[in-house]
Amino acid sequence: MRAMTLAGCTAGAVVGGVSVAAAYGSVSKGSQLFGPSIYRGPGRRRSIALTFDDGPSEGTLTLLDYLDREGVKATFFECGMNVKRLPHIAGRVAAAGHQIGNHSYSHPRLPFKSPDFIDREFTQAQKVISFETGVTPMLLRAPYGFRWVGLREVQQKLALLGVMWTVIGYDWRWPAARIHHHVLSRAEPGGIICLHDGRRLEQQPDISDTLAAVRQIVPVLKDRGYTFETVNDLLRY
Repeated sequence: MRAMTLAGCTAGAVVGGVSVAAAYGSVSKGSQLFGPSIYRGPGRRRSIALTFDDGPSEGTLTLLDYLDREGVKATFFECGMNVKRLPHIAGRVAAAGHQIGNHSYSHPRLPFKSPDFIDREFTQAQKVISFETGVTPMLLRAPYGFRWVGLREVQQKLALLGVMWTVIGYDWRWPAARIHHHVLSRAEPGGIICLHDGRRLEQQPDISDTLAAVRQIVPVLKDRGYTFETVNDLLRY
């Protein structure tokens, strides 16, 4: 009986250890457990990458106009369903010279989903984005930043590098003043900033606080001597 109890305790400890490791690997910015991933550039230059998730949305056009006026290139991690709904806006993102990444097809939470489900999400998004924009994504960002078993194989299959972030703006729930203060207090050379030009799959989402925050973030970082690059350009050096 005692041996059985000890065996049960050992098995429980192993399961618990695996669960902790999986949870860490899913959300930790620096984890490589579920596939190769980066969360910053090398930091040898005073350069930074603005990234936007969940688009395109109707508000993306206003953001594009502002970035164009400021001469800023960014990286947009787009959802396949949003690209399919608004192909002309996704095309505008590509035509403006911004980088486009794969943010899944329907923006699900990946933990505990099957490898087949995860494969379908990113493969379908890759096809839609490529078809509608003429651009084949080279980068992937998991929805909510949650990665899971099967993602590594998808990255290998589609030749995608995973991208997390140095700082996230919480712009889907915070007002503009709090967003820009949080981002500016954590911006650093080689940093990757995560904001959102959509709200999951919502139609006509309110991204006014994101837009207001970007209008404050960009000029301050320029005054600090930063230049803005796509994620690929940030990593190139």
